[in-house]
Order: sequence, then C-alpha cells, then structure tokens
Amino acid sequence: QVLRMESEGGSVRPGGSLSLSCAASGVTYTTYCMGWFRQVEGKEREGVARIDSDGDTAYLDSVKGRFTISRDNAKNTLSLQMNNLEPEDSGVYFCAARATSYCSLRYSWWATDAVWGQGAQVTVSS
Repeated sequence: QVLRMESEGGSVRPGGSLSLSCAASGVTYTTYCMGWFRQVEGKEREGVARIDSDGDTAYLDSVKGRFTISRDNAKNTLSLQMNNLEPEDSGVYFCAARATSYCSLRYSWWATDAVWGQGAQVTVSS
C-alpha cells in the first residue's frame, strides 16, 4: 500500500491558490477514509480535510469555504484545492488513507493506523 504525493507544494502570496494531489497504489482505496493533514515545526500534525468512501467531507474550521477535498475512485487519487490561502496555512501537507468506513478528522485517530504519503511544503507569504 503506497500513497505518492504527486504535487510538490509551493510558495504563494496570501490570497493565492495551490492544488495538491496524491496517488494511491497497491490497493484500491475506494472503501477507505482519506484525508489531508498539515504540520508546522514544533506542533502536532492536524487534520485539514477528510472524505469518506461515500464522498462525505469534513474540514478544519479555519479552512472551510476555502479548501476542497475530492477523490477520484476510478483513478485512485485524492486532491486538495486550496484557495484564498493565508499565512497560517503554511506547513508540510500530507495525504493519508485508512481502511475503515468510519472517517475522522482527528489526527489521534489517524496516528494509530494509516498509510501516509510523503510531505509537501506549502508556504504562504508576502
């Protein structure tokens, strides 16, 4: 089971947009809960958005209305569209998948059993 980050992240000015994508291989993730997380140095990783196998989504309050998580089950990919970025959105972003119908945004739930992709740095700065 492998999750491969297809995007390198990037640097943008406040108000800008970035898109992240993650490709899965080794197993069909259609029944998995999938999510995006970010981590700032010195802080615990936090859930940004998650999507379950039915397409139901949940977001961190601070990104609601600006970020959109989506999945393409046919291509086994996961995406995160980030608009109107703010400096507080900076961090290393990770994708993850967990083989369960239950789907949480809490990192503590993911930390126990999940497949993680490699991180991508996102920097929002003027």
